[in-house]
Amino acid sequence: MDILTVLFVILAALAALGIVYFQYFFKKKKQGTQKYVLGALRFITIFCVFLLLINPQFVKNDYFIEKSKLILLTDGSSSMQEHTDSDSLNKFHQFVLSNAALQQRFDFHQYGFGSDLYQMDSISMQENNTDIAKSLKGIDEIFGKGPRTVILFSDGNQTLGQDYSYYNAPSNSSIHSVIVGDTTQFEDLVITSVNVNKYAFLENQFPLEVQLVYNGKRAVTSSLTIQMDGRIVYQENLNFHRQKKSHTVNALIEATSVGNKSIVVQTRVLDNERNQFNNTKESAIEVIDEKSKIGIVSELLHPDIGALKRAIEKNEQREVVLLRPNDSAENFEDINLFILYQPNRSFKRVYDYLDQTGVNRFTITGSKTDWFFLNQIQRSFFKEGLNQTEELLPVLNQGFSTFGIGELSMTGYPPLIGQLGDIELNGALDILITQRIRGVDLDAPLFCFLTEGSKKEAVLFGENVWRWRAQNYRDTQSFEDFDGLISKIMVFLSTNNRRNRLELDYDKVYDIGRNAKVRTSFYDKSYAFDPDANLTISIEGVSNDFTRNAPMLLKGPFYEIDLSDLKAGEYRFTVTESIEGISANGSFKIIDHNPEKQQFSADFGRLKQLSENNGGNVFFTNQLEDLVAELANGQKYTPIQKSRQNVVSLIDFSVLLGIIALALAFEWFIRKYNGLI
Repeated sequence: MDILTVLFVILAALAALGIVYFQYFFKKKKQGTQKYVLGALRFITIFCVFLLLINPQFVKNDYFIEKSKLILLTDGSSSMQEHTDSDSLNKFHQFVLSNAALQQRFDFHQYGFGSDLYQMDSISMQENNTDIAKSLKGIDEIFGKGPRTVILFSDGNQTLGQDYSYYNAPSNSSIHSVIVGDTTQFEDLVITSVNVNKYAFLENQFPLEVQLVYNGKRAVTSSLTIQMDGRIVYQENLNFHRQKKSHTVNALIEATSVGNKSIVVQTRVLDNERNQFNNTKESAIEVIDEKSKIGIVSELLHPDIGALKRAIEKNEQREVVLLRPNDSAENFEDINLFILYQPNRSFKRVYDYLDQTGVNRFTITGSKTDWFFLNQIQRSFFKEGLNQTEELLPVLNQGFSTFGIGELSMTGYPPLIGQLGDIELNGALDILITQRIRGVDLDAPLFCFLTEGSKKEAVLFGENVWRWRAQNYRDTQSFEDFDGLISKIMVFLSTNNRRNRLELDYDKVYDIGRNAKVRTSFYDKSYAFDPDANLTISIEGVSNDFTRNAPMLLKGPFYEIDLSDLKAGEYRFTVTESIEGISANGSFKIIDHNPEKQQFSADFGRLKQLSENNGGNVFFTNQLEDLVAELANGQKYTPIQKSRQNVVSLIDFSVLLGIIALALAFEWFIRKYNGLI
């Protein structure tokens, strides 16, 4: 306690004595010996009340030993099976965990990882991908800024994520690498990638690109064979040597029949080649016999036209034709869908043709749109033309139900340029995106779809949509989300068939272990999304005896099932709504491409760089004694004695209140018994 608190306690005791003297000795001089007992009880009561008010405290020092965290981080990917087994890895762990010197110095934690970090209770080498950098970052998030040492058991072969050799751990941590496997580099010819489009057209040739890498020092000769549905469609001889260790093969393959086609790319095995798994790679393509032609009609030169053309033609089954409003009607005859970009009076011939033929349209308006003409020439929508432009920020409508939008998010997307004015819409309406102007969300549509009978129309009330495509690439390093949205819009507008109440969204081909998901949307009779539907999926293997029945899980505006655990092969599936019996079916293929089998040798170089950059060393599994000795004797791993100051009350409040209650009770009883009250 400080001196001021002591002084307050002394003053409290003197004040309590003074009050007791005044009550029992100064005013009442003939009370006998009882006054001493009553005075003592009254003193205790008053003094305890003063102590409650003063609340005297003192500082208590607690001393404790802080140990460093010793984290055993184990690679659980399937590539580890080439070098060791779970029993051997478990022995390595127990050798470290059972050491008495380490037990005194460290608190032990065990984690495993593949594509994600997980707390490990048993060793299982079944993961289909490895992301070492992500697992190390996960350790940082779990243990924060505390001192720690990581022992990484791995072969160093990473298939996902950032290059872990450049990872920098916090300053109070270190990373030791235990190399599991043989670091000898064997001669190897690897097919690193096969690039092919998702779709090809019947009777046409489609391009296929194969990239190969040779790891070796001598001159070798091999051959490349491409098979489609078991038939050889391309062959080429390959030569590699010390100065030429990579090669790219570009082939044109003829699409002769419709359907999903299996493509197998294979190289002849070298004489001394140990890893033969990476000499074969499989892909697939869907051959279709339909091709839709999209016409973009515009008088302007604008980046939007190029962005739309690239997004639409990302799907090989679509062709974009650029048209002028004054082109002859013969140029319009083969068009399946018209995109009308910022119409003005010169579009009258186009609108006359659309009225005669009933072809669906996609209208995009902006700062150059002639709204007086547009309001007169069509009846689908009306907009008050104020001739004042404004920036219109997009707000995605999660209740949109015309077609599935997947995981599309427009957060942070730039605004479009449009004209101010009230909008009136006719026909069945579904709004995909609404407007936000200067921070205020409006009910006005920015992007909507209108349906009247078999006629369908989309309207975008703003220009500079190319910025959305650029923002999508900036956010995800690809145009996939934006181009996927445009593709779904084209599918919806290019057909006049009635919309299905049960719609499927899936890919035709998946790599094994890589996000094989089937999504579906179910709508009620009014075509509003039904979040209470009971959907089940039935899956059967085409090339095996596999069968599975499972429920579809609601994930926001769609239902989904994850099928990433399926083995390689072809599968058929049927999604059924149990109450009304509505169903839809499809098929997909899972390709047996396991990136964990691409490398056999352990990556000594990158593991060594990782440890040296983070205050650790690299060891082999037969050097665990050296690792344990370094951890047991190293000064930077010594436990630290620390103190913690706790401010503690001199007397607990509950004790003081109990003393006050007892003192008052005794005083009352004595006075009552002696008739002094």
